[in-house]
Amino acid sequence: MPTSTRPDLLLPADPGQRALARELYALVARLPIISPHGHVDPALLAEDQPFGDPAQLLIVPDHYLTRMLLSQGVPPSELGVPSRDGTPVETDGRRIWRRFAEHWHLFRGTPSRLWLEQTFTEVFGVDTRLSPATADEVYDALAAKLAEPDFRPRALFERFNIEVLATTESPLDDLGRHAKLAADGWGGPGGRVVTTFRPDNVVDLEFEDWSANVDRLGEITGEDTGTYAGYLAALRARRAAFIDAGATSSDHGHRTARTLDLGADAATLFDRARRGRAEPGDAEAFAAHMLLEFARMSLDDGLVMQLHPGAVRNHNRWLYARHGRDVGGDIPQVTEYVHALAPLLDAYGNDPRLRVVLYTLDEDTFTRELAPLAGGYAALLLGAPWWFLDSPEVLRRFRETVTETAGFYNTAGFVDDTRAFCSIPVRHDVARRIDAGFLARLVAEHRLPMDEAAETIVDLAYRLPKQVYKFGEGQQ
Repeated sequence: MPTSTRPDLLLPADPGQRALARELYALVARLPIISPHGHVDPALLAEDQPFGDPAQLLIVPDHYLTRMLLSQGVPPSELGVPSRDGTPVETDGRRIWRRFAEHWHLFRGTPSRLWLEQTFTEVFGVDTRLSPATADEVYDALAAKLAEPDFRPRALFERFNIEVLATTESPLDDLGRHAKLAADGWGGPGGRVVTTFRPDNVVDLEFEDWSANVDRLGEITGEDTGTYAGYLAALRARRAAFIDAGATSSDHGHRTARTLDLGADAATLFDRARRGRAEPGDAEAFAAHMLLEFARMSLDDGLVMQLHPGAVRNHNRWLYARHGRDVGGDIPQVTEYVHALAPLLDAYGNDPRLRVVLYTLDEDTFTRELAPLAGGYAALLLGAPWWFLDSPEVLRRFRETVTETAGFYNTAGFVDDTRAFCSIPVRHDVARRIDAGFLARLVAEHRLPMDEAAETIVDLAYRLPKQVYKFGEGQQ
């Protein structure tokens, strides 16, 4: 990566703290990237084809960007977002780019602007400020770079200094892309690109085509998923296949953090849902029960559990009907953890064999719930602020609010949680700068010696995520 055009970006304004932060940041600026949770399509690296035009790469798939324009009346179809209802969408990359540039002012002060500007300068070496007047100039400069061999996916992966990248797939995925990566020496256990087991589409009773998905799960595994016992066996089989493909973790995107042990009633509920007779409350109860089942499976197979609760999916129903999932229509909600997690923590919270990395979209819980929980149970670790919270301000507040109770070592390192491949190094760089500033303040206030701050920032940026997510020393 080129030297930053803004070397003091996000570092403290106070001169003394800034000098300390510079020293600390220098220790991690060029460390390898561990990316343990994200949504990059593995086909990108498996096929290693040139990227499309700048709009198709940077705007169309990025719901952080398209949802902002939607909030100002610009429909996603004008930005090239594929439709599911037959609505015509713009396909001309330059016109999409110009439309986006007309609304660039909407992103003033947002992390989206920070990430995109840093991607322009640090990844592509394009330092022209985006505006309606410069839209074509920036587009042409980016397009010229994308035509070069050094800007194909695997070449960028190398330049980004990514040591491990975890993608996210459902149990219904055939993992063919990961098989190709393994055959090319990129994937498999200990590989540079690994998969993550995300079973939401066969666990959430309200997921579109849930019952058909469970049927497909049975076909893939040869298990009878018409029964609850067969369903659990099929999930275990797919977890084993994911582990063979390099997975070290599972991921669970539930609406709430509730956990529940239904006992024998789980089979009754499952059978009722399979017959299309699910009752109100069944979906949440079944998902809550399955978190305990997955914890039990993790004790057997060693997968790290990631729990991402708190998103009301497809809140914008018009957007979902027209464009489908994961296009900016989800909204955070208040999320409770102390009572919700009690059944799981009662059962397994003190077992050091289990690792549960817990995330939140509810910042109010940092101090009141999450830090005390992570500071009190061996199995529980705090994931970094994600999605609506992965901004510089919240990353700072996270350190300020959880460190006094949970410390640094009950956290799990940074995750970029992105589909935007080219923004990965930028997002990790932002997190490293924020941590440098926070640690510099502790040093300046004589709360932490400089040598310990130096060790800590390397742990946060590199050693902790590698350890927590079980990425061993055998990486290629």
